[in-house]
Amino acid sequence: MITKDKIDSYIDKIPPRPKALKDTLTFLNNGELSKAAIVAKSDPALSTYLKDLVNKPIYGFANEVSDTSQIFGILGVSGSQQSVYNYMTTLLSPAKWVLFKLNARVFHELQARLSKNWEIILEHLNIKDKDISASITLLPASVIITEALFCEKIQDVTLLRSAKELDYNTILTRLSGVGIFDICEQIAEKWEMPQNIAQIIQASSGIKAAEDEQINTLGKWMHLLLFYELSKPIFIEAGLNDFIEFQVDYVGDIYEDFAALMEVS
Repeated sequence: MITKDKIDSYIDKIPPRPKALKDTLTFLNNGELSKAAIVAKSDPALSTYLKDLVNKPIYGFANEVSDTSQIFGILGVSGSQQSVYNYMTTLLSPAKWVLFKLNARVFHELQARLSKNWEIILEHLNIKDKDISASITLLPASVIITEALFCEKIQDVTLLRSAKELDYNTILTRLSGVGIFDICEQIAEKWEMPQNIAQIIQASSGIKAAEDEQINTLGKWMHLLLFYELSKPIFIEAGLNDFIEFQVDYVGDIYEDFAALMEVS
């Protein structure tokens, strides 16, 4: 069994936001892009991450973007905040992946694809909210959490997977009593993200619908996006295609709209 104490000890190990990140997010929250860029530039690791992220093919820039101020200017407040949260997520990444066949390059590709397509979805839904934009960054965090919690129980996990073909979220729930998205909610709280972000994440599991109509709708789109991306060959090869169980009934009312949007994006 994976005990609550084990989960809590892992959450406790998650570092608070370093000062540079905290100041960057504060300036972004106030809409001060130029000041945020100056602070972000003072953190070499953050600057390098931002450069690598926005120059992924999915962002579609013809020429390499390298200056932090230029990156923030292109991404805007919402996109910049989203990218900083993505960087914070990478601070949790293991030095060596055991459960999933991942490395930094593939993980960053997952972050980039989820972030870019989530922005396309929010534009389609006419939602302009930087915190909702940042909510997508917790889904890659859930992959890291699963890796961390299962690596010490790899034989038990492998046995359950081979015997019953269960998705990883179901396995974690059976072994610990809580699911991947419950733990993501804890991270959102530790990072002092707004309460509605945790609600969206829970709704995106496909098994915990929200009472609020907008939050539930966002959860459906996020559920579809996660399943859509994890079904890509690069992530199937990494073993992420069985991360969660696809809840087709939950998303049936928006499936055609989602498919059409992804086709033209």
